[in-house]
Amino acid sequence: MPDGGPASLSASVAQWQEEGRVAVWLHVPILQSGLAAVAASQGFAFHHAELGSATLTRWLGEGPSRLPGYATHQLGVAGAVLDENTGKVLVVQDRNKTVNAWKFPGGLSNPGEDIGDTAVREVFEETGIKSEFKSILSIRQQHQHPGAFGKSDMYIICRLEPSSFNINFCQQECLRCEWMDLDELARTKHATPITSNVAKLLLYGYREGFDKIDITMREFPAVYTGRFYKLYHRELPESYRNMT
Repeated sequence: MPDGGPASLSASVAQWQEEGRVAVWLHVPILQSGLAAVAASQGFAFHHAELGSATLTRWLGEGPSRLPGYATHQLGVAGAVLDENTGKVLVVQDRNKTVNAWKFPGGLSNPGEDIGDTAVREVFEETGIKSEFKSILSIRQQHQHPGAFGKSDMYIICRLEPSSFNINFCQQECLRCEWMDLDELARTKHATPITSNVAKLLLYGYREGFDKIDITMREFPAVYTGRFYKLYHRELPESYRNMT
């Protein structure tokens, strides 16, 4: 922020307008948070805040602001770990819940963390089971989620393959954890609704072939140098994948 308080900031805004700028992004360190009031007096509004700073904006162009809003979605990921040799799937019951229903272990994705990596990490942290990401099974979308501060919530369930089998669950997070017959999970009334539905989907894939249910991942170079993106979709026949 320019030195000198409101008058200095007002002069800077006028200069930016003369230069044809359409918007200003203002970063205020937390130890100088009192300057946010100075910015607000000059027409700035909060855009978002992080651990060490707040960002304010002011639209200088004509008409309503066209600046993008900050992130409004929370991303949760769960792992359906299926042992194909036994037909058993890993399930947990959360501690301190009103209804102790069976569900797949999972949690929130960290910034910069891939979906599959979140599933593998959360499963290990909650149950002690090591696993490998295989595919996405389903995506749930929910709005005005109380657990997401009233924002929208995306919840992705992945299919994982176990590489260890001895449960050592986190007793701070989980009340119970066990390997359950997939057929039993698909039929029980003591599971969350999304768990029951995904269990039926997983059972169908287990019996008829995972190619019928899997949403798999491929990695491609992005338009930004040195960066890559991951594309999730149903598997294509090789003849289509290799088209040029």
